[in-house]
Amino acid sequence: MIDHDSKTDVGRSTHEVLPNRPWWERLFKTIDESDAAAFVGFLTPDAQFRFGNAPMIQGATEIGEAVTGFFRTIRSSRHRLVDSWGGGESAGCEGEVTYTRLDASSVTLPFANIFRLRGDRVSSYRIYIDISTLFSAVE
Repeated sequence: MIDHDSKTDVGRSTHEVLPNRPWWERLFKTIDESDAAAFVGFLTPDAQFRFGNAPMIQGATEIGEAVTGFFRTIRSSRHRLVDSWGGGESAGCEGEVTYTRLDASSVTLPFANIFRLRGDRVSSYRIYIDISTLFSAVE
């Protein structure tokens, strides 16, 4: 489920170039459904991907494998898009993600994503988030 701030994208045209609001919604829906194959569909074949402070991953196949592995470490996620922006070959967004751990407890964390685009695909996907509390002991 995606929850959106009603003030986001005020005054923006619905005919703007990607990534527009529906594009971001499709991306986060794909992630929240733990659909690694559909997620990779947003990427160029030679994409670069960095999640938090993890090493950079190169290539859509390798990214798909890493994302599949991450999905196995959580029960679910729910993204809330706070704001998004873009121009030319770059785009970014700010939001919150609620992860449900395998033990059914949850944690909500702020994040920011920075993209380089090639057409309607992401060639560089960087997620700025501190997930240390996701895997820390629940008190």
